[in-house]
Amino acid sequence: MYHPDLVRHPESCPSLVLNADYTPLSYYPLSLWPWQTAIKAVFLDRVDIVSSYEREVHSPSVDMKIPSVIALKNYVKPSEYPAFTRFNLFLRDRFTCQYCGSEDNLTFDHVVPRRQKGRTTWENVATACLPCNLKKGGRTPKEAHMSLAKQPIKPTSWQLQEHGRAFPPNFLHETWHDWLYWDIELEG
Repeated sequence: MYHPDLVRHPESCPSLVLNADYTPLSYYPLSLWPWQTAIKAVFLDRVDIVSSYEREVHSPSVDMKIPSVIALKNYVKPSEYPAFTRFNLFLRDRFTCQYCGSEDNLTFDHVVPRRQKGRTTWENVATACLPCNLKKGGRTPKEAHMSLAKQPIKPTSWQLQEHGRAFPPNFLHETWHDWLYWDIELEG
């Protein structure tokens, strides 16, 4: 009988990492460890295996199924605020231009331009498509007769995780479904 996990190369068998409370460490990017890291953590007694692939790895003394879901034994407290990065900014703004709603050619825009002493902070940077960013130029939205969909805020890590749940990755193994909560139908 054919089983996709049996022919799967170990490199394509990542482990979903759950915190000790059985919630994913991160939704976006999804908290995944390579199979080698997961197995090492098992042998160091740092994680519990929740579920496994059918695929096995072998050493001279051990045959072991590759873990598909693992849970940390010690709870890791998430940081309250995420790092300010381009990716996190786009995630906060749901990958859409805050001026026109486009999802193409995204850049980031200083609401108060740097030449007007605007700083690169969560509260002064918004996602903008290239055409809107060029149209606004070195002016404020008011000066450019443009309006923001939402005023930029400093998001919490929890808010970014909630936004990330709207963007599931392309591949989700069926053993992960019970631990992930996206708003769309999941495919294995």
